[in-house]
Amino acid sequence: MTVVWINGAFGAGKSITARELIELIPHSTLFDPEVIGGALTRLLPPKRLAEVGELQDLPVWRRLVVDTAAAMLAELGGTLVVPMTLFRQEYRDEIFGGLAARRIPVHHLLLAPAETILRERMAGRGTPSDLPDGELGTRHWSYDHIEPYRAALASWLTADAHLVDTSDLTPYDAAVRIADAVRSGAVPACDIVQTPEPAAETLAAGVLLFDEQDRVLLVDPTYKPGWEFPGGVVERGEAPARAGMREVAEETGIRLREVPRLLVVDWERPAPPGYGGLRLLFDGGRLAPAQASRVLLPGPELRAWRFATEQEAAAMLPPVRYERLRWALRARERGTALYLEAGIPVG
Repeated sequence: MTVVWINGAFGAGKSITARELIELIPHSTLFDPEVIGGALTRLLPPKRLAEVGELQDLPVWRRLVVDTAAAMLAELGGTLVVPMTLFRQEYRDEIFGGLAARRIPVHHLLLAPAETILRERMAGRGTPSDLPDGELGTRHWSYDHIEPYRAALASWLTADAHLVDTSDLTPYDAAVRIADAVRSGAVPACDIVQTPEPAAETLAAGVLLFDEQDRVLLVDPTYKPGWEFPGGVVERGEAPARAGMREVAEETGIRLREVPRLLVVDWERPAPPGYGGLRLLFDGGRLAPAQASRVLLPGPELRAWRFATEQEAAAMLPPVRYERLRWALRARERGTALYLEAGIPVG
């Protein structure tokens, strides 16, 4: 079972190329996530829909895309061809990471005609005001999203996806190139860690590491949105602090000599489809300049790292992780440990 994800801007020819592609890849099925968006416009209250700029901004849309793709492959097997624009890297991480957690590899391709051709095709298909009511997802392919497309190309998209210039190609010709590239291995599955989804509450241990300016080390996982602390799930029979030390070594190449001190125990409430559990943060101490300069990211699990002030971390971390960090820093200042429930000190 595998997914061929065809990315691209409005006018790139994703949908028609995908329809040609399923005729070329044996045992393949078309899955258009626009169907999910159309259903949500009828299921969700208008007030909720008005709160987001695009349907992709809805967490339920992203979850349903992953769940539906996995369910279709479980039912049908073979290859799922998915024509859908993804310009926000955190959404790519969430969706592709969710598929990887289900052991479903993703081949990521980008249809990339010249911008002048994109604009010509947009002009020929109409502006968003010409489109039928209810097709809210089409806003993502409008003129207003040329700039996000450029930004994605300049930052992460070209490094993540296999580019197919469709400026002079018919949809059939583009489909032939994609089918050949996937078949030959020219487009390998995305190099993303496969983290199995938990089936129950989990215990996870993170370690805070600091530079000489007391900035905290944060890492950017490829398999989920948002920055994080070095750390991970505690394995069966493993001591939490030792698990944190192991994860730090695996993720950054830094080997801690001493067992880190506990700062925070935080109970994370279940938020379906997640199960929650206990999240521990330890104080790994201050790194010497030589250590800080040798931080490595060995493997596909992490994309980047940086030292951040508390104020910078507030803009980088998801709210629940930032609250955990904020109280961990207060505990570090006081030389104590704190117990939290959903990020709030108790007792």
